[in-house]
Amino acid sequence: MLRDSLDWRKQWDADNLDNWEPSPFLKEYLPHGLCGYDKDNAPVVVVPFAGVDMYGILHVVSRRDMIKATIYYLEFYMKVCQEQAKEHGDIAGQVTVIFDMEAFNLRPYLWRPAGEVIITLIQMYEANYPEILKICYIINAPKVFHFAFSIARKFMNEYTLSKIQIYKADPIKWQAAILTQVPVNQLPKHFGGILTDPDGNPRLLTKICQGGKVPKNMYDNKVDKEKNNEDFISVIVRKGDKLKLEYVAQEQGSILSWEFRTEDHDIKFGILKKNKNGKDEDVIPVHRVAAHQLEEIGVLTCEEPTTYSIVFDNSYSLIRSKKVHYSIRITPPSETVGL
Repeated sequence: MLRDSLDWRKQWDADNLDNWEPSPFLKEYLPHGLCGYDKDNAPVVVVPFAGVDMYGILHVVSRRDMIKATIYYLEFYMKVCQEQAKEHGDIAGQVTVIFDMEAFNLRPYLWRPAGEVIITLIQMYEANYPEILKICYIINAPKVFHFAFSIARKFMNEYTLSKIQIYKADPIKWQAAILTQVPVNQLPKHFGGILTDPDGNPRLLTKICQGGKVPKNMYDNKVDKEKNNEDFISVIVRKGDKLKLEYVAQEQGSILSWEFRTEDHDIKFGILKKNKNGKDEDVIPVHRVAAHQLEEIGVLTCEEPTTYSIVFDNSYSLIRSKKVHYSIRITPPSETVGL
């Protein structure tokens, strides 16, 4: 592991990042910040994870730049840990992290490049920074987070998982847990502390970047050139025709996810399901989508075992056939994550 990590550090020039820094764009749109120090004088880092617009970020910068920026910040926090350890002992040499999942949306991570980057970052952390984490509080976790975490945890070792505490959107519980480790005068008011910005903002924006939605006018088409089409199926929906694809959800709570794009022109898209009488009913009404301009992605929880139909409708076009590249999956219910 040490040899592999040393090779990895050479590959990313991790020992010379003092001469490199992320672009102003990534500084603005990667949410994180050091808010203070815990009761052992270890640094406390807050990550407002819902502020990560991975889909937008990867339409502006390359995956490599995104990963290198993450390494840059991990190296920064590791140096802070080392400085604290020198002054306060080894107990101050690890980082306490608060991941705020408020308003978390799974949909962007069903886009393959975004999901791949997250998994790459987890694997990179496990291989090269396994000792930096002291404790991680994941708070305001919605139900859909169960599915996301059941996938992510497969790439984590038990040592890391043992340091993670997950809480629903119950401030009384997660604030009590955090305050056992972090003093109120080292924590933003939004999380139960007393720190605010000069204007009274409880999220402490002066220290914690919130990220946010990347404007579409900043998108760069170079991301499309990086797409891997291996898992996509390509079809032609002929003019005046429609394509109906059926998928069976065997269990209640299964996840139906889709990702598709068209070439040159838009198309109508919708989802139907069989009701108890065997007739189709709308789940997502058929509507026109500009999938030639921006990849269409989505996720749906199947409320009952039945057949779901994905519809690509080109019946409104009398002169143009449409080429569609799609990837559609039905995933059984995830294992329950204890909260």
